[in-house]
Amino acid sequence: MYIFTRLKRFYYILILLIGLNFTTFAQTKNPAQGEPVAKLIKPYPIPATTSINFDFLYGYDKSYSIQIYNFMGKKILEITKMLPRMNLPLDEFYRGIYVYQLRDKEGKIIESGKFQVVK
Repeated sequence: MYIFTRLKRFYYILILLIGLNFTTFAQTKNPAQGEPVAKLIKPYPIPATTSINFDFLYGYDKSYSIQIYNFMGKKILEITKMLPRMNLPLDEFYRGIYVYQLRDKEGKIIESGKFQVVK
């Protein structure tokens, strides 16, 4: 029985180490692979209560759009008419975590991030 307990503990540690290694690998992308180094837009305030602002830090383009998804992956909102500074009222949003995706005119994701709504 003692051998099985030690073997089980060994497997748990092995799985943990492998998982940490893959997580580290996935989070360290090389900027030369087409990934932007700095963020294009900044959402604030986080957490948001009544409204959230999206400010372009640089690289503003009118053809961009923002799609907002809830934590289940359902698209909640799509904004196609972008401005350099946008204020989004959160009257129709429930409390929780939301994901935004900044997309170009072909629909490719340029940037994504998340924000929290607390009411």
